[in-house]
Amino acid sequence: MSDINNKANPQTSDLRQVTRRLLEEHENVAPRTTVLSCLLEVQENLHYVPEEAIAEVAKHTGHSINDVWGVASFYTNFRFTPPPAHIVEVCWGPTCHLLGAMDVLVAIQDKLGLDGEGDVPDGAIGLKYNTCLGACSQGPVISVDEKITGAVSVGTALDVIDKALSSSTE
Repeated sequence: MSDINNKANPQTSDLRQVTRRLLEEHENVAPRTTVLSCLLEVQENLHYVPEEAIAEVAKHTGHSINDVWGVASFYTNFRFTPPPAHIVEVCWGPTCHLLGAMDVLVAIQDKLGLDGEGDVPDGAIGLKYNTCLGACSQGPVISVDEKITGAVSVGTALDVIDKALSSSTE
C-alpha cells in the first residue's frame, strides 16, 4: 500500500491521480472492492477523504457521487479536511471515566481552547473523544499520534501534549 506522508493539501488533479493509483493498488490486493473499502483505502493513505476522492471512488465503483457521500458521511471516522499535525484522543469509556478521564478531558480542552472535539485553528493539533483505546487496565488513557499513554493525570496528559507540540516546532 502506498502512503502519502505529505499532509498538505495537494492540487485537485494531484488528488485525483493519487486516488486513482490508490484504488488500482487496492483492487490488486482486494479484488472485491466496495465503496467502503475504497474510502478506507483513501483515508488510510491520505489521512482524509477529499472531495476529489469521492468522485474517483464513485467512478471506480460505478456508484453515484451521492451514494459515495452517503457511505462516507455515515461513518464518523472519515475526515473530509486535511488532519492537523497531531491528534490527541482521550478515552472516556467506563473504566477511564471512573478513573478520572473527565478531568483529563476538561484540562486538555481548556489547554487547546476547545469546547469539544475538533481541531485548533492553526492546524497544530486536534482532539477526539474515543469510547475505548483498549488499555482499560491502564486508565485513564490518552493517545497522541497513535501512541498510547496510560495512568495519566491532568499534569502528565498536558506534558505529553506539550512534548508533541514542541516536537513539531523543532
